[in-house]
This record gives sequence, C-alpha cells and structure tokens, in this order.
Amino acid sequence: MKFLLGLLGLVGVVQSNYIPIEQQQGLLVEEPQGLLVEQDEIKLSFIDEIFGDLINNEQVLNHKMDSLSRGELRYDDDNGDGSLSIKSLKHSKLTLPNDNYIDDLFDRLLYAGIVTFAHLPTLNCFDYNSTDKIDIAILGAPFDTGVSYSPGARFGPNGIRQGGRRLGGGLTSVRGFKNSLIRKIDPYKSGLNIVDCGDIPMLPFDNRVALNQLYRGSRVIHNHDVLNSTKYERPRIITLGGDHTITLMGLKSAFETFHDPNDKISVIHFDSHIDTWDPKVLGGGISNYAGLNHGTFLHYAAEAGYINKNSSLHVGIRAPYISDNDIDHDIECGFKMITAREIDDTEEEGGGIKGIVKRIKDIVGGTKVYITVDIDVLDPSTAPGTGTMEVGGFTSRELISILDGLEGIDLIGADVVEVSPPFDTRAGITTLVAAQVVDSFLGLMAVKEIY
Repeated sequence: MKFLLGLLGLVGVVQSNYIPIEQQQGLLVEEPQGLLVEQDEIKLSFIDEIFGDLINNEQVLNHKMDSLSRGELRYDDDNGDGSLSIKSLKHSKLTLPNDNYIDDLFDRLLYAGIVTFAHLPTLNCFDYNSTDKIDIAILGAPFDTGVSYSPGARFGPNGIRQGGRRLGGGLTSVRGFKNSLIRKIDPYKSGLNIVDCGDIPMLPFDNRVALNQLYRGSRVIHNHDVLNSTKYERPRIITLGGDHTITLMGLKSAFETFHDPNDKISVIHFDSHIDTWDPKVLGGGISNYAGLNHGTFLHYAAEAGYINKNSSLHVGIRAPYISDNDIDHDIECGFKMITAREIDDTEEEGGGIKGIVKRIKDIVGGTKVYITVDIDVLDPSTAPGTGTMEVGGFTSRELISILDGLEGIDLIGADVVEVSPPFDTRAGITTLVAAQVVDSFLGLMAVKEIY
C-alpha cells in the first residue's frame, strides 16, 4: 500500500519538479550528521517544520527515505503541476529543550496542576505548633447531612475550586461600581498571604462530630498569626460549603476570635429562605438531633448570642414560610429583611442594586460583619446546582454587584454554601458563580486593608 507523504511526511523536491518514484533511487546521499538528504535540498512540510525533531528525528527521516525509495510513499501532487501545495508555507524550526529540562513543567496553566482555589498556595493549617502566618484562609467544609431536600453539597468545596481555576494570576475581573476603590485592587496581588487550607474531614455519619470537627479546624486557623495584615491580629476565614448548617460553626469561631466585648457580629444572610426556623417547626419535632439543620442554624446562632440583633438582615428572601409564627420568630432572632423582588424597585424606594447596597450598609454600620451566601439566593437559571431551588432569584450580576458594593464594611469572615455539583450543568455555571462570590469576598477583605 502507498501512503501520501504530505502534511506529516517528508516533502522532498529537486528544483521544485516532481520526480517519478522509479527515478528517485540513487539520488540519496548521506551528510556527515548521518541524516539522509537529497542532493539538491530537503524541504519539509509545514507541520514537519513546526514539530521538528519531535516527530522527525534521524531514525524517522531515514525510515521515510527508505520507504520513499521502495515506493511505499509518494509525493502529494495536489496542484497537478508537479509542485506541492504546501511548499510556500514556511515556519522556523522548533528547537526542543534537553530531555531532562523540567523548568517549564511548573508553568501556570488554568486547567493543570493541583487544584486549589484560584491557584493559591496550599498549607497545612491545622497545627497549633505551626509558625506559618496567614492573613486569609480558604477552608472547605464538605458536609450535606443537614439538608431537608437534595444532598450533594459535600462536593461543593471541590466544585468551587474547579470554578475558580480562571481566577488569580492577574485574571481578576472588574469589580465594584465606577470610581470605587475596590475596582483599583487585585486581592491576589495585595500583599496579603492568602492560602488554601484544603477541606476539613467532616464525618458523614454523625452531624455532631462533623460540626465539631469544623469548629476545631476553624479555631486552629484563627489561632495563627497574620503575616502582612495591618488591621487584624488573626486570620480571616472564607469557608466553602457544604450545606448551610456549617455557617453556625463558622460564626462560632469568628465570634470567639473577633467580637467586641461590647458588641456582637452582624450577619448579612443572602438566601431565598429565612433559616431562622424554630427547631420545633423544622426537624426538632422529630428529634432533638434533627433540630439543628440548614434551616435552623440562625435560630441557634441567635440563641447562642453570636448575632447582633440590631444590625443583621436577610437579603433575597422569597421562599414560602412553614408556619404562621415564622415572621415573628425571625424578628425575635434579630433579622431585618430585603426580599428578592425589591431588586425591581427604584433606588429611591430602596431597591435596585445601589438602593439595596445602601440599605445593607446603613443597617450594619461600622460593626464587624460576617457574610453568608446560600447560592440558592440566585435564580435557578443562574444556579441550578443547589439543593433547594426557588424561582425568582437574583442574577449572578446582581449578586456580585451587591457584594462588591459593600466595600468598606468590616468583613471578618464569610462563606458560600449549598453548592451541589451533582445538580449543576455540564458547564458548571453554579460552581463558576460561587467562585466569583469568593472572589468578591477577597476583594472586600483586601480593600479594607489597602484603603
């Protein structure tokens, strides 16, 4: 069988004229380097010239010449005039490095290497004897046994890291409003030591043990000294959930680390559900063990005294209530409310992105703030990969714009939760927007340090 010696073959011409195979024998001589060449010149194909020795080393070239002389290969006469269609395409010959050269194997590729959030460095953060200093820590909480509907959020931390592969390294998107300070900064190049601590190994068989593991892991991170932070004495943690139950442990550790003796922590709760349900209404009517879940954790946080009841609020609420007492109980837990549909009101009415931002900042004031974002605050069209979807939510642009608009708040901790990759699209749009939420958290934390 004869093969075409075209794009991937050795293109040989003598004075650019086609030479029949039967006349080609005897024209080959050997140069001192050992390569078989034609008496006039050898012209390689465009592809051959690009890949060079990678596909055409001495052994391969000799083999091709032998095959040509035996009639197993022939020239590709595409133009019908004896010339080759590829002859006008030229490319500089590639010089490959030494086979033992490895420096370029460490180059940053968006889809290669160990997956951390935004390609941040990893660190074993769970050692009280460690002398490593941390300004901001990314922490995974793979937990979903507190859900009331669809599980899968235990895979959220890994999904969010996958969604953040295009972040960092100068690939930061435009932030905030026009002329805002946050638009001028890149948190990844802010001088802050931001590390990915990996995931807490949360036991899937007993929620009490799992949540305690998360608390102890968060506590040891908060015990580290800071490196370059000038406004905080302890690291701030951004937690990747996990279902919303995990926020209780994040709040507990942040409260113990940062709260003012004369005040508590203001919570900005982005969600479609209130999550202050009385445990007797959601779960607790079955057993005390079931009382703590992703819909009651804010009840327990308020009961424990972590929440500043004068300056905390829900944003994006639209899910139905369970009992007639839910609204009164929510007020008792200390929360004000901005519903999802208020995004459509005018700024003068306190609606729209800027109107909502102003209301949030007026409510939290200068207090220490913890932000928790349930990804189901977004519309299912934007974030289908979550456990309890509710229609009529924010778009990703609206959420990110509201978050970025909060520049200047004293953000001491944050999380994004209820990201369930098994329910996401093939394109991973939910994990993508969740990663952008974390990016906004980093922007809020960095801008407070710089300005």
